[in-house]
Amino acid sequence: MPKVGIRDVAKLAEVSTGTVSRVLNDHPSVTQELRARVNGIINELGYMPDPSARSMRSKVSRLIGIIIPDLTNPFFSELVQSAEQAAANHGYNIIVMTSFDHAAKEADRIRQLTSRKVDGIILVPSNDFHTLKLPKGLPIVVIDRLMPGYSGIAADHRNGVRLGVEYLLKLGHRRIGFISGPKHSVPANDRFKGYLDAMEQAGDSVQNAGSPLIAEAAFDYESGRSAGNYLLARARNERPTAIFASSDQQAIGCMRAAYDLGIPVPAALSIAGFDGIPLSSMTIPRLTTMKQPIQKIAAAAVAVLLNERPAPSVDQPILFACELSEGETTAAPQPDYDSGIVARPPYRN
Repeated sequence: MPKVGIRDVAKLAEVSTGTVSRVLNDHPSVTQELRARVNGIINELGYMPDPSARSMRSKVSRLIGIIIPDLTNPFFSELVQSAEQAAANHGYNIIVMTSFDHAAKEADRIRQLTSRKVDGIILVPSNDFHTLKLPKGLPIVVIDRLMPGYSGIAADHRNGVRLGVEYLLKLGHRRIGFISGPKHSVPANDRFKGYLDAMEQAGDSVQNAGSPLIAEAAFDYESGRSAGNYLLARARNERPTAIFASSDQQAIGCMRAAYDLGIPVPAALSIAGFDGIPLSSMTIPRLTTMKQPIQKIAAAAVAVLLNERPAPSVDQPILFACELSEGETTAAPQPDYDSGIVARPPYRN
């Protein structure tokens, strides 16, 4: 079938194309009778306005680009969904692109979105953002991974982890292990600082017997499992009674490591994560986690792009507090439980 255009609607309705345009844009000068007649013809013909043509005339595309490092990461998937909902509330759509955590691809994605005349970009920078220079003239809001020299919006990673570790301390744990994120990650470094803040504040009451109870890992499940094996592969009186992981995926991997070693959670080992992804509420037992306010971050980013909220200054980013979601993987330490541990065959893919 030939494509129906605005001229076809105007001809059948016996009005000018300008009148049809005013009806489409809900202009107050159009009478109710005329509006009903034109809309009737539009419905009869199945006419769909060309959004690109309308944006060229209005200089507003009603499109927001969002660039994330990894679409397979549940945190970023939820972030995209939250951003899409926030944009829709303002009558905007989003275009999602992935940088694969690489600055060169990130710069290319920014160029592509600029060429598509988006009204602004929400950017989660790659971890090698130091080589990236953001273009001028297009509104760009940096979120989650804050870049020195640029304003941004994020969860309060440092304070969130500090509160999470303090929660484990209040339960009575004194040997608390920590699974950090990659050293080149800004949020990972902030989370590690939060762990150190809590442990230093606890002072001499905490115990780091033997080697430090810290393991560096990527934010994914397999890395968390490997880090869990490393932290738990030590003498019974030296291994941690609790482990705080820098991501929920890490924490779930650590749960698997504990299961393979026959260490019951939380009876002999407490585990807590960070992010609050939906999967954290589906594990058995249900994971304790520090939940990031993903919806608030996304809504604030959209509001800043649309000038409905003041942009944060370079030296004062907008930071949202994290909230403890207490699950079933944490409890007070029970030193005598170890006598009942039975090792299981290790997990294999």
